[in-house]
Parts: sequence; structure tokens; C-alpha cells
Amino acid sequence: MVEAMVRGWRAQQAARGLREDTVTARERLVRRFLEYTNEYPWAWAPGHVDEWSLWLTSEKHLAPSTIRSYQGSLRLFSEFLIDGRYGWSVACEDAFGTHPVTICHEWNTIAHLNDYEGRPEARPFTREEIQHFLDYADDQVERAVRAKRKGALAAYRDATLFKVIYGWGLRRTEASKLDVVDFGRNAKAPQFGRYGTLNVRYGKAKKGQPPRRRNVLSVMDWAVEAVADYVENVRPRFGCEDHPALWVTERGGRVKPAEINARFVAYRDALKLPKALTVHSARHSYVTHLTEDGVDRRFLQQQVGHENDSSTAIYTHVSDDFMNTMLHKALAPALAPIPADKDR
Repeated sequence: MVEAMVRGWRAQQAARGLREDTVTARERLVRRFLEYTNEYPWAWAPGHVDEWSLWLTSEKHLAPSTIRSYQGSLRLFSEFLIDGRYGWSVACEDAFGTHPVTICHEWNTIAHLNDYEGRPEARPFTREEIQHFLDYADDQVERAVRAKRKGALAAYRDATLFKVIYGWGLRRTEASKLDVVDFGRNAKAPQFGRYGTLNVRYGKAKKGQPPRRRNVLSVMDWAVEAVADYVENVRPRFGCEDHPALWVTERGGRVKPAEINARFVAYRDALKLPKALTVHSARHSYVTHLTEDGVDRRFLQQQVGHENDSSTAIYTHVSDDFMNTMLHKALAPALAPIPADKDR
């Protein structure tokens, strides 16, 4: 009966067009809850969710957003079972003399009250920190070349990769899945040649939906120069002409997000930068620094692929100098001297 329920739920989600990995993750979560309770779904009660949520919080130390996602998956499965259109309540009543009930409600699930639920210590790079980081990445290339050791190509690739993440405001996964052909021309910025725009094909998806695509316009000339040099002079030396990936490995594969993270952590720790800085901090820095430079917020919202301006606002951590400049501009009309009356 349990297996039939899970198969039916999987079919329902597939009929809605949800992605296979989303459906599989939800099914895995339901099976974990089954194992935790050691009870069949027709014997589940709200108290089981209470105990499980407490365990996830106190023992597993999961983030509230993660626990809410788990609770949401359970809610969906529970609602599927009690929906009269699928007949599971009648089938369970006939077979076991009981039936599934609602186990997730407003009193035992976490509400989504805040736009941002990340770690409070998370922040972007300062301009000095990002420059220091990128300079260090370049230094690793020079050191490898001088030492005539293997790894110079990989170091050059990674130095360019970090420049692209910052220079186009990308997420780690978005950057890892870029292909060479994703760069294109922008008629409004002919000075960038074939690197005037970047087609991000694997943007962050809504729950269960396919990746969202977006075009990011190039705005940093030094970043364009870096990626152009890599594509034209360095990438061909990997010997992977037929591979579509922008970031290729020495074994002919595609660089994975975990490899990006590992190299980032190695550089960050070598520089003794705060551990609060992550690969994603470079994306936050892109928004923050362009905001300080006077770039329009709506333009930045489109660049980073946010549906709501509030999400872009969360990414913005402008410096004290910028805030003080804005304060002076705001106060200028009130503090301006009153012009003398011409008739006096």
C-alpha cells in the first residue's frame, strides 16, 4: 500500500511537469520520515511532525528554511493522500479501519516570514578584498609558470573563472555550466566584441521548474579582457576543442561547482580572509559595488535574475562612504543657504 501511494504521488507530480530531481528528492524525504516514525502513512499524526521537526532543529541543527522545505514536502504528500479524488482514504479505511489525516498545519510548521534567511554574518567582499583575492589568483598562475610545475593552465582557468563570477554577478552553478558559445555580441556595446552579453542558461529555478534563463550584459571591461584572453589563448591548450564547456579540466571534463568551491576556500584561507566570505559573496559584491557606482537598481535586478526588487536589496551592502555621500545629497536642499530677498 505504501509503495502504491508513493508511486501515485510520483505520477501526480510528473503530470504537473515537475523536474525528476525534485520529485526524487521529495520521495526520499517521505521515506526518511517513514523510517523516523516507524509508522505507516495512515497512522501518521501531527505529533509525529512535531517530534521530527524538533529533532531536525535540536539534533541535526538544520536551518529553518531547510526544515520548512521538508515540512512542505510532507504537507504535499499528506494532502495527496487525503484528497478524495485519489481514493486513498477509502482504500485505507477498507483495509486497515483507519485513514490518513492532515499532519502539517499552521501550528506545527515554520512560516516564511522573512525575505532573507541566510546566515547573518554573510557579506560581500569589500573592494579591497575582492582585488586582493583576484590578484592572489593571478599570482598562483605566475608561481606555477616560474616553478615549471603542472597546474599552470588550471590556475589560469580558475583565476579567470572567479573574475567571471564577480564580473557578471553569477552563482557558482551558473558559472560551472557555462559554454563558450554562451557569450555573444551586444550592438549597444561594440567595444566588447563577442563578449558583450552572457546567456546564462542554468539560472536558479523555481521549486520543481526548469532552470531560468537570462541574458547578462557585460559592464566591466577588465573582466571582458580576462575572459577573451582565456578563451582565445589559454583554453585551446587544454586540448578540448570539441568540448562545449567554457571551463574544462586537464582530463577533458567540465569543472564542477564543488571544485570551484574548493579552490575558492584554498585561496580565501591562504589570504586569511574571513570565513564568512563564500563564492556567493562575489555575486553580492557585484550588486553592491555597482550600486555604489550609481547603476540603476532595476537594471541590476534584471542582471542577477531576481523577480523582486526586495531580493536585490538584500544583496546590497553599500559602504559607509556611499551612505554618507547619499546622506549629504539628501540633506543638501535643507542645509542650503536661503537666498537673500532681491527687494531688500
